[in-house]
Amino acid sequence: MIVDCAIYRHGHRTEGPEDLSDALAEARAAGGFVWIGLYEPSEREFDLVTQEFALHPLAVEDALNAHQRPKLEVYDDSLFMVLKPVAYDADSDIVSAGEIMVFIGNCFVVTVRHGEISPLAAVRHRLEEEPEMLDKGPTAVLYAISDAVVDHYLEVATELGNDLEELEAEVFRPEGGGSRHTASRIYGFKRQILEFRRATGPLALPLTRLAGTGPFGATVPFVHDKARPFFRDVGDHLMRVNESVEALDRLVSDMLSAHLAQMSVRQNDDMRKISSWAAMAAVPMMIAGIYGMNFDHMPELHWLWSYPAVILLMAALEVLLYRLFKERGRL
Repeated sequence: MIVDCAIYRHGHRTEGPEDLSDALAEARAAGGFVWIGLYEPSEREFDLVTQEFALHPLAVEDALNAHQRPKLEVYDDSLFMVLKPVAYDADSDIVSAGEIMVFIGNCFVVTVRHGEISPLAAVRHRLEEEPEMLDKGPTAVLYAISDAVVDHYLEVATELGNDLEELEAEVFRPEGGGSRHTASRIYGFKRQILEFRRATGPLALPLTRLAGTGPFGATVPFVHDKARPFFRDVGDHLMRVNESVEALDRLVSDMLSAHLAQMSVRQNDDMRKISSWAAMAAVPMMIAGIYGMNFDHMPELHWLWSYPAVILLMAALEVLLYRLFKERGRL
């Protein structure tokens, strides 16, 4: 459905007519542009937009179906970009992503949103308070959306880093590192970082092209030359995010390896202790087993002090074994 539709002249908003053809014609006549925002439109709802703005069918298919990687596509009459805004729920340690598709042309902007995560309303409100920037046209809208998405990436990366520090402290805490749920928590955290990387990693190339620093950057249409430094700044922020994501992923992998090694060492220590106690238990069992056999003729069988002597012998051997295992660190 259409969430918002407005015409912007010299950076100021005027409500557009309900008919998209009239809105586009009015924007062209006034030297402005029309910005239409849609939320999870159906194919039928999007047909009118496709016809009025001559959107490429491949881009339209991507916009309707969603589940796209961040990318930038150049067509004859428009520029098509896909971004994936993310949100992080610190309580459940879950990273969730939405999708924003942006079409820009000489005098129009069409944004298509999928999912609940979106900075579009805030971006539109901020731009309407900065008419000088909004006067730059559709390029300013594309920059503002990209900047908002990437800036939130930085916030999510910081939150993930803080939670990862807490998890690291738990893993290496003596009483907490051996929890049966620790390994599953670490692996779950790694899955969330992977989800985050799917949003941030592929976006680097589109921003490089928009900034004019890539092999095809200078040929990207609908982007003013004066806007390229701004896209370059967004690309620098994204580079910081990707470096943070790589560092987080390596740290989680190292943490999982350290946790498994820690568990292995503890299991070895437990086995050594069990073996030592088993050896100590074997001595009295052996002596009691010998004296429990039904023989009439056995050495010392009828001595008066046989029973206490055997008990003392077993106790002495147990103390000797205990001290020996304790000195060798097996107990």
